[in-house]
Amino acid sequence: MDATKAKELFERYNQGICTEEERLLVEAWETELEASGEDGIDEVRMKDWQGLVHTRLMERIGEEEAAKTLLPIHRVHFMRRWGWAAAVLVIGLGAFWLLGRQETARPETVEVHQQDIAPGKPGAILTLADGTQMELDSMGNGLIATQQGVNVKLNNGEVEYDDTEEKADKIVYNTMTTPRGRQFRLTLPDGTKVWLNAASSLRFPMAFPGAERMVEVTGEAYFEVARDDHKPFHVLVNQTASVQVLGTHFNINAYSNEQLMRTTLLEGSLAVIHGRQRALLKPGQQAQLRTMEENGLKVTADVDLDKVMAWKNGIFNFEGATLGEFLLQVERWYDIEVEYEKGVPEIKFWGKMTRDIPLSGLLVVLERSNVKFRLEGRKLTILP
Repeated sequence: MDATKAKELFERYNQGICTEEERLLVEAWETELEASGEDGIDEVRMKDWQGLVHTRLMERIGEEEAAKTLLPIHRVHFMRRWGWAAAVLVIGLGAFWLLGRQETARPETVEVHQQDIAPGKPGAILTLADGTQMELDSMGNGLIATQQGVNVKLNNGEVEYDDTEEKADKIVYNTMTTPRGRQFRLTLPDGTKVWLNAASSLRFPMAFPGAERMVEVTGEAYFEVARDDHKPFHVLVNQTASVQVLGTHFNINAYSNEQLMRTTLLEGSLAVIHGRQRALLKPGQQAQLRTMEENGLKVTADVDLDKVMAWKNGIFNFEGATLGEFLLQVERWYDIEVEYEKGVPEIKFWGKMTRDIPLSGLLVVLERSNVKFRLEGRKLTILP
């Protein structure tokens, strides 16, 4: 592809007559320029843009491979000007704007010994008060259980409870658990809405008859708490810390294999308590807790809320993520095991992509970032 062909491609794009693959490529080049501080492509910069197209594409993949990599793109949603082009490029185009932004060569070998692994999907296991477990993945809409006269319903991928305060004669608990590769949402008896990320759990009573509302969470969950000034809402996190609110929107990230426990406030107000420490949050702030430290609770206002809420919005946001952080999300969402043969390579990633792509799409990110790996079954080994 020389500069003349690049100009023709750009003209077809402007006229709206280019193919889908060509459109994705042009918009990806535009994203590259925007990331470097430019605001779009204008006539004054046409010559420079053509040179960038020619130079960058040939540097990365060569003319022959460039022709091969313009493949049809499926399932990945492209959102112009917001950086989601990274997903499209990594999976289908093999051009220069990769999540790793690496200039190094591709790895010599990538071993894959199986069919592709599908991404996660909605699903969970609901454990009733009597110990009965119900796998929600395959259940249809309607009544799924009755406990102490209280109806539990499944409605378009969400579990809902009747208003149970007057019906329940004693407090009994249900537990919602999302295995790796699953996420789910539910509405609690008081109207509070909860979204559970993969590898998480929520234990909650079927009624809130007392002076407070208490639930327990592990993993990651997003809450939209129904306001009740007479009944504060408490979340016990990993049996370690607690969050107290009246009515608010917040996210808790408390995976046991991560260094920090993070509570991020989006709306309202809340307090995070750990031992004798107490932190009051304002919207946009995040409480970070190192549970093994005596004074490990700190509050930061430098929070990327889009990154915090990416999982709920169906996005991977890897902006500034290390390889280890990157693969923790991959491990949970694709239900795989990640092993490092000789430590974690020091690589950072930038970019966003939708979570509905198969594992092979994400593996290309590693490949293009010069990370060598081996995939056997559901075990991904990162090589030296």
